[in-house]
Amino acid sequence: MKKFVVFLLAPFLLAGCQRNLPDQLHGSRWIDLTHDFDSTSIYWPTNVKFHHDTVFCGINDKGYFYSSFKYAAEEHGGTHFDAPLHFSEGGESIEKVGIDRLHGPAVVVDVTKAAAENRDYLVSVADLENWEKENGRIPDGAIILLYTGYGKYWNDPLKYTGTLKSGKEGVEELHFPGLDPEAAQWLADNRKIIAIGLDTPSIDYGQSNDFRAHRVLCAAGMTMYENVANLDLLPAKGAYIIALPMKIKGGSGAPLRIVALTED
Repeated sequence: MKKFVVFLLAPFLLAGCQRNLPDQLHGSRWIDLTHDFDSTSIYWPTNVKFHHDTVFCGINDKGYFYSSFKYAAEEHGGTHFDAPLHFSEGGESIEKVGIDRLHGPAVVVDVTKAAAENRDYLVSVADLENWEKENGRIPDGAIILLYTGYGKYWNDPLKYTGTLKSGKEGVEELHFPGLDPEAAQWLADNRKIIAIGLDTPSIDYGQSNDFRAHRVLCAAGMTMYENVANLDLLPAKGAYIIALPMKIKGGSGAPLRIVALTED
């Protein structure tokens, strides 16, 4: 276990540093990349939204306070995790994704300018190559986070998704940036990343009708994070991601608590 923890936090253990691991953690900055789950959480137009209800909340018949609640949610909504099973027959379900694939160094690709000019922007191979020109090769085991800037619209569903409609009508009106399937294939063929996420409702852009980026990534055994929060607080490189989905046996996806650890 000790070896695992040291490996997990290796980017923050500086050579020759005299501080021990708890001190390193205490001196680092933790950033929550997860949106709250409530009735306003963004779900696909054809999905049932998150529901939270009270079982009991108050002073019980024995005279002390007690509270308990229940919730219902589809796998793919709010800040959530996609397992390979989502778009790959025979792919791993949530509980089969190893812990070693739930953390890694962050690669934050900023496409905010292009995405602001085009709601249907596709993050391209050129965007990934430009990141590498400035920051070096995407490291093995990395988690790529596509920063489109749309996270700032989370509380405005129309700006965030392009529609306020539900059902098929809503799906037809979705407009938000995503990953070009050619870039997904390039990553699968040329880089050894473990996951990719972004601050929109889907890895595929809103107008996709074939979900090719999903299909390519799931076939390659990668996992995905959607509706990620606070990407504006992360540097282009140097942060470390820990992404822990609800462990749903047989699940194709799950609610996700994702955090970043940075040195500043």
